[in-house]
Amino acid sequence: MCLAIPGKLVEISENAEGVRMGKANFGGIVKQVCLEYTPEVNMGDYVLVHVGFALSKVDEEEAVRTYKLLEAMEQLSELDDPEAEEPVAKDSPTRPPP
Repeated sequence: MCLAIPGKLVEISENAEGVRMGKANFGGIVKQVCLEYTPEVNMGDYVLVHVGFALSKVDEEEAVRTYKLLEAMEQLSELDDPEAEEPVAKDSPTRPPP
């Protein structure tokens, strides 16, 4: 089953081809995501990400609820791949609330 995972945008940039990209924090794992489908999002916003594409903006409450459910269902294994960037410390201000 493929699921969209909520992440908090901690960086927004544009790549060499002019594509809007960002870094999203998924419970301490930071990954690069494409923001072309969500032009309205800003740093600090939560987005639902599926296969590297932010599909929609969600509020923090919904993001936390969804993340906790996916964690309980053990559906976050795709975050544990070698393409992940540096982990974020548990007490980091960019880590989503538990």
